[in-house]
Amino acid sequence: MRVLLSTYGSRGDVEPLVALAAGLRELGAQARVCAPPDCAERIAEVDVPYVPLGPSARTPRHGTAPPSPEDMSRFSAEAIATQFDQLPAAAEGCDVVVTTGLLPAAIGVRSVAEKLGIPYFYAFHCPIYVPSPHYPPPPPLGERPARDVTGIGALWDQNNQSAYQRYGGLLNDRRGAIGLPPVEDIFTFGYTDHPWLAADAVLAPLQPTDLDAVQTGAWILPDERPLSAELEAFLDAGSPPVYVGFGSLRAPADTVRVAVEAVRAHGHRVILSRGWADLILPDAREDCFTIGEVNQQVLFGRVAAVIHHGGAGTTHVAARAGAPQVVVPQIADQPYYAGRVAELGIGVAHDGPTPTFDSLSAALGAALAPATRARAAAAAGTIRSDGPRVAAELLFDAAGQDKTAVPA
Repeated sequence: MRVLLSTYGSRGDVEPLVALAAGLRELGAQARVCAPPDCAERIAEVDVPYVPLGPSARTPRHGTAPPSPEDMSRFSAEAIATQFDQLPAAAEGCDVVVTTGLLPAAIGVRSVAEKLGIPYFYAFHCPIYVPSPHYPPPPPLGERPARDVTGIGALWDQNNQSAYQRYGGLLNDRRGAIGLPPVEDIFTFGYTDHPWLAADAVLAPLQPTDLDAVQTGAWILPDERPLSAELEAFLDAGSPPVYVGFGSLRAPADTVRVAVEAVRAHGHRVILSRGWADLILPDAREDCFTIGEVNQQVLFGRVAAVIHHGGAGTTHVAARAGAPQVVVPQIADQPYYAGRVAELGIGVAHDGPTPTFDSLSAALGAALAPATRARAAAAAGTIRSDGPRVAAELLFDAAGQDKTAVPA
């Protein structure tokens, strides 16, 4: 079986597909990943066939200001066009397509799959995005919550209408050009009526939905890369530090300085992840160390706590490592994951996206408490690691093909 795994987004969108590719390979399938060039080096490290897709996904995220509506509009148009222009060649000879990430890219991918007659699957990394009559939707990225709308169904309908206003014209123009009929229900088309939830059932349980949804567990690839000699030396030079990072997001103004001061106030050292925003330390004191790409699975097992934005990948890795967390949510699914960390007692959800010294110091103090660390350590053993294999087996079943590898 030959599987195309496609996404158009950040590292958090790409890494799960790399894990699924490895899971498919273990069962004898051939998988290739289509993704923006930002993650080419990471994909090469795990020897997964890779097809670069479109320009850098960093553009709307880089800099000191959030992307404007015009920026997001251009980015979405580019994401749709990229799938129609570049994906057909990458999908040649494939038996099935799996996509994750941004909706405008997903509707382009499904259109290409439809034209080629290839089965299509979509996977979420957070349960709040699975459409349901039982809970309200989050507002579309870059938009405020709907006003003057009552009822869960009406909220989902309004989000769908908003998606159609933003993407419908672009999508249907491209579909018409290749002989496909127009699409009106953007959500159902992109997400399907049988979506997958690639998230852990303890950390992010699937909520009630009328769809034929299935939870596979998180798609995380075991990471065997060693830490650098310099980072090892820093870790060995004192007590466990606190990790600070915001992944592919910009950090709110002055957040790095506030975080460093709060961590120091608790008597800990700092490891700062530069991320896509190229964050820098406020001073050159020896109690801080800056890193780029790193094996978080190993590093998070050696830190006192993790201060982060609440992305699905970072939250899952920290939970599996048993590291207490302080989640400072910014957008999208991050408030959900912040809430789950707090509900499970494995960390603290910061109140709002912009921390002050006092607010972050208080949150970190609670996260560093022995009881929090004990709960985080206990929860680590409940986070399953077989998500990629579960999803891979579902694909084999959907394609009606036998699994050739010896069961693990």
